[in-house]
Amino acid sequence: MNYKGYIFDYGGTLDTGGNHWGKVIWHAYEQLGVPVSEGQFREAYVYAERTLGRQPIIQPDFTFRQTLEAKLQLQLEFLDSSLISYLPPLISHLYAQTQAQTAHSRDVLLRLKERYPMVLVSNFYGNIGVVLQEFGLDGIFQAVVESAVVGVRKPDPRIFTLGVEALGLKADEVVVVGDSVDKDIVPAHQAGCHTIWFKGEPWTEEPVDASVADRVIGDLADLV
Repeated sequence: MNYKGYIFDYGGTLDTGGNHWGKVIWHAYEQLGVPVSEGQFREAYVYAERTLGRQPIIQPDFTFRQTLEAKLQLQLEFLDSSLISYLPPLISHLYAQTQAQTAHSRDVLLRLKERYPMVLVSNFYGNIGVVLQEFGLDGIFQAVVESAVVGVRKPDPRIFTLGVEALGLKADEVVVVGDSVDKDIVPAHQAGCHTIWFKGEPWTEEPVDASVADRVIGDLADLV
């Protein structure tokens, strides 16, 4: 297919290699020997995400490291306050992992940027600009559509329509790349865009109907 522009998701796409953040963090818990079950962790993960969604804990000037620390601290305190000693090694482990993944993503994006205009569309906390700069991803996208700023969140297709408008193209000239079928692929398709599912490790083992995706990839480098 001949695309004229790209829309990228951020979290789970450019920073984890298509893997769900919950699974990425759980594997860090496993590797560092945090004494909790996966079921207990899942409860803590959901609690932390909901808390961050309701309360303005993440500030506009927060780096990714600060954002990650806020998430992990909420999780550990929910599980057991005695586990807070695991916070520094978890942050170090996950931050290094994210640095490596975003560096790989940056290489791919810079190659694509030579041929296509690109826009970022993300459900984020209002600090995505700081995070992009932190990982050297600033200046790559001609616009950033962030849910906390525009007041529209995925899976609402309108957030992808905003991305298409930022590209100055028609929807059927744009391809959306994302890791979530429910939050990226389906609503982007509803907005009239082509779609590429970046398939990684999911949060659940429930079957996913990816038939709406025009293409499935396992590495961002597959795009080039």
